[in-house]
Amino acid sequence: GRLLADLAAAALEGALAIARAEVAQNRSEQTVAAVELAIIGMGKCGARELNYISDVDVVYAVAHKPLADLPEDFAPLDENTLTQIGTELVMALSKAIMAPAPEPALWEVDANLRPEGKDGALVRTVESYTTYYKRWAENWEFQALLKARPIAGTPELGVRWARAMRPFIWESAARDSFVESVQAMRQRVTDNIPAADVDRQIKLGPGGLRDVEFTVQLLQLVHGRTDESVRTQSTTDSIAALAKASYIGRKDAHDFADNYATLRVMEHRIQLLYMRRTHLMPAKENDRRSLARAMNSLLAPTQLTEPEMLKQWAGIKRAVKSLHERLFFRPLLAAVAHLSKDEVALTPQAAQDRLAALGYKDPRRAMGHIEALTKGLRRSAEIQRTLMPVLLGWFAKGVDPDAGLLGFRRISESLGGTPWYLRMLRDSPAAAERLCTLLASSRFITDLLEDTPEPIAWLDRTEDLKPRATDVIIGELRSQLTRHTDSAEAIRAVRMMRRREILRLAMGEALGINSNAEVAHGLSDIDRGAIQSALAIAERETYIDGRTPLTDVAVIAMGRQGGAEIGYGSDSDLMYVHIPRDGADEKAAQTEATDLINRMVALLKQPTTPPIRAEKVLEIDADLRPEGKAGAMVRSLESFREYYERWADTWEFQALLRARPFAGSEYVGAAFIELIDPYRYPTTFSAEKVTEICRMKARVETERMPRGADKTRQLKLGRGGLTDVEWLVQLLQLRHAHRVEGMQTTSTLGALAAAVEAGIVEQADAQLLRSAWKLASKIRGLNVLRTGRASDTLTTTRSDLEAIARWCGYEPNSARVLEDDYLRITRQARAVYEKLFYPA
Repeated sequence: GRLLADLAAAALEGALAIARAEVAQNRSEQTVAAVELAIIGMGKCGARELNYISDVDVVYAVAHKPLADLPEDFAPLDENTLTQIGTELVMALSKAIMAPAPEPALWEVDANLRPEGKDGALVRTVESYTTYYKRWAENWEFQALLKARPIAGTPELGVRWARAMRPFIWESAARDSFVESVQAMRQRVTDNIPAADVDRQIKLGPGGLRDVEFTVQLLQLVHGRTDESVRTQSTTDSIAALAKASYIGRKDAHDFADNYATLRVMEHRIQLLYMRRTHLMPAKENDRRSLARAMNSLLAPTQLTEPEMLKQWAGIKRAVKSLHERLFFRPLLAAVAHLSKDEVALTPQAAQDRLAALGYKDPRRAMGHIEALTKGLRRSAEIQRTLMPVLLGWFAKGVDPDAGLLGFRRISESLGGTPWYLRMLRDSPAAAERLCTLLASSRFITDLLEDTPEPIAWLDRTEDLKPRATDVIIGELRSQLTRHTDSAEAIRAVRMMRRREILRLAMGEALGINSNAEVAHGLSDIDRGAIQSALAIAERETYIDGRTPLTDVAVIAMGRQGGAEIGYGSDSDLMYVHIPRDGADEKAAQTEATDLINRMVALLKQPTTPPIRAEKVLEIDADLRPEGKAGAMVRSLESFREYYERWADTWEFQALLRARPFAGSEYVGAAFIELIDPYRYPTTFSAEKVTEICRMKARVETERMPRGADKTRQLKLGRGGLTDVEWLVQLLQLRHAHRVEGMQTTSTLGALAAAVEAGIVEQADAQLLRSAWKLASKIRGLNVLRTGRASDTLTTTRSDLEAIARWCGYEPNSARVLEDDYLRITRQARAVYEKLFYPA
């Protein structure tokens, strides 16, 4: 590799001389001589690790020769002319190296690692490089500079370029999310390997050459900021330097270097076998036998067979895959725990540097958590010592490693030596990784788990994280009421179960198991079960002496609860209706119904004994009832009939579009729906009423929007947000649902789909509305998952937006992409809303 790289450098030096002569034919020799050009080797060429058949990665720097070294009458070149001549030189030297000829080209010279890649200028001044790396370069570009080395051209210019780039290399690990973004880049490379080639890849696949290089370079970038001894370029030199400086253990370094050397030789031999660039294990058995014979001197003292070679290669891949964890994370543990003498123990500062590079904001405190978890002779500490290197890596993949580690410490201390917990951590890597993912991303889930850690056991089975069927929930709640005859005990059991099921849904959504629609339905189901149970307890108290009820009561869900479209922080909009039984005194029946509902609400809201920690209390809002807060809490069916017939406003009929029976008497609920259907699905809806709805919507936008809020980031009331889509769909329902049965639904998206099928809304418009509504709904729920607080705003806090982006399916470091997508989608949805909502 070293000799091949030196040969390539010499060839480029010769090609540059030829290029100068060719360019001088069209320009004066003096002008060409005034242009200094430095050729910077990158990648394997820069590190002197070139293959027999390999690209030569380079970038080019250009500068004006000092005027003192030019004739006195020479007119200085401007920068445009300078870079133009530099470009001509580069094109001419590339032609000399690569142009078709009777003999094969020497090398493929590749300048794609330059700033802006293929779209960037071929040559730049040192000042232009500096500006680019200071302002626009991505994290992986700093990593690429690690192997950069001047190899040809003007030596002084090459040295000046290298000196200017050095600070960018060694300060890059301090950039936000540096390690995370570089890891994501590495993962994308792996993901882009064709499925048929993954197991044959020697270079890019798992356990391949790139895994070795990636790990070594990360360690160099982390520790090279303060330790110049590890600022080396070749992979083998870097492994030796890291071991000498005690950043990795000597045995690990020896094994790593051996495995790397074997993979490099294997890559060389395969290329010589075919005389072309390839990094794949041969597909044909005869070719693999030839490779085995070529590898004899390295892998075996005697004749190596093809199966033996493949077996040894598989072992190397397994070892290399585990080395990132062993080399990067295990020394962190050794810095605070007493491990074997063979383990390298980082100094406190080196350990903190490594944690900081991984994304830990408070490395010193993180080291304290690690020490607390792993010290001592208890079995739990022993298991933690074994797992901690892996866990630290999993936390680092989350958006808040510090919170993840702290939450893990608290949970581990709470559960102590609980056998199932230790067994899960030890025997179920998938469950342990899921736990780390949750703790490093969701404060809402972490808070609930710290108080009630038993649901961690669900992480071992995906089925346990999915929403439970409605009849199962209702059945279990009924069992709780049967088991607990005391009202206080019964309602506490009901509310504990609601808390538990909310946590199940949240954990499933945060792990990508439950969709937003499944979560919304699941939350609505558990709220429904809790309200049914509270009403049943109130009825049991009221009729405990066996007296006959005077009335039958039903709870009607309204708003997003009615559409089963709620989130973690949503109120339950409810109305209450009753029908007095035959012969009952209406006033007495009204009093009884009101007392039942008041007791039901109190049971759901009043503190329990003992308190339920971290409970999201079910907030009930009855303001959509007739006359709002000034109206009776409970009305008879006839009272509703009279109100809707004589006094109701148009917006109240609009609100009825989301009404559905939720709890209590099925007979009363069905009678209420029969009553309201003609009002919410009218046969005619006048232009005056359409105008009234439009004016009401404008008032809502003006009066309810928080003062000073950015309308483009408001999920509910903002541009293209939830209310835009919902009001538009509801207006369409008021106008058309009487004739389109599919629009007679409480579901926003269900009604929209029916409108498309009926030809009322174009498919393209509906798709924009649907996308905006679904994204705003999802982000609104994820705000609670991330922070533990309800918010109707698209956050500007980068770490919170990053967590939400990942939950929405974006790749790491895509917060800005999510932000741009949301603003674009809602802008388009608002345009559709304005086109369809307001009268022409």
